[in-house]
Amino acid sequence: MPAQAQGVTLPSRAGPRHRSARLADNLGMADRTDSTPSISCVMPAYNEAGNLGRFVPQVLAALKTLSPQVEVVIINDGSRDQTAAAAIELTRQYPEVVLLDLSRNFGKEAALTAGMEAARGEVVVLMDSDGQHPVELIGQMLARWRQGMDVVYAVRKTRDDQTRLHAKLAGVFYWLVNHNNRVKIPPNAGDFRLMDRAVVAAIKSLPERNRFMKGLYAWVGFNSTALEYEPLPRTDGQSSFGLRGAASLALTGLVAFSSVPLRTLALLGLLISLASLSYGLWVVISYFVYGIDVPGYATLAAGMMLLSGIQILSIGVLAEYIGRIYEEVKRRPTYLLKGRHGQGLPPAGPEA
Repeated sequence: MPAQAQGVTLPSRAGPRHRSARLADNLGMADRTDSTPSISCVMPAYNEAGNLGRFVPQVLAALKTLSPQVEVVIINDGSRDQTAAAAIELTRQYPEVVLLDLSRNFGKEAALTAGMEAARGEVVVLMDSDGQHPVELIGQMLARWRQGMDVVYAVRKTRDDQTRLHAKLAGVFYWLVNHNNRVKIPPNAGDFRLMDRAVVAAIKSLPERNRFMKGLYAWVGFNSTALEYEPLPRTDGQSSFGLRGAASLALTGLVAFSSVPLRTLALLGLLISLASLSYGLWVVISYFVYGIDVPGYATLAAGMMLLSGIQILSIGVLAEYIGRIYEEVKRRPTYLLKGRHGQGLPPAGPEA
């Protein structure tokens, strides 16, 4: 029997909705114009104790102007400062604030995953906890959602807050990851975005452990639109995500969403083979036709060094792919939760 294609049926939106919106969902033509959805704001935090006390109340106040049902989900990603204590104090002051305390530092991608799995709102906003994402943009994002957009992502106007090298490497990365790829990742689009519950459910259904969130956002599709913004200065401290962290994340993205490195090695091998055949033919013709005795010691040594370097490079690239496969087949959880604090939105029941 021929194999049947398998896929995932995405759940419909859950949570309290207006009767007209429910009817529109059943008809497949969701009208969100007059809908006031519940909103979850997911904020990963790593060593952000100095920012949470000032930024979270601002975010919470902005959300309450948009909906009476809101929550802010803070994920403490193994911080070494007093981030957990600051977040717990916020949960005591505001019942809408929730803290997910991870057992160690799992990285921002895992923290975002934890936040999306805990978020209960009909729409979910992802933003950093350092104050660089303008809260005023959330209202514009929600307006685009009411117009029918499932994903509204923010795109940086400039990279003036980064070094020229960092900006150049970012451009090279986006070119490589989008080259001959059906899934296009928008350049300069980060994690600051608003997503419909259906999009969140789709991302949650993806099983991979090595998660490159920018690629996953693009892979699931849905109706998407961009909003430009200018990053604000950090309210406190310095970013822990530097060039080294960006390079590591870029490598994860390339391995997870692009076969360009493997195809480049295959093309390089083909070119070297053709060059070797051409050189061998030239040596034969020079000796038998022109009587030129070609000395081979230097050529042999240079050729061996070149081929050895290419082989080691090839093994290294293959090892990256195999290493990611090894991490996936172990099926370890993406994160471990040490504790949850705060109330937040009430559970909306199982997604169906």
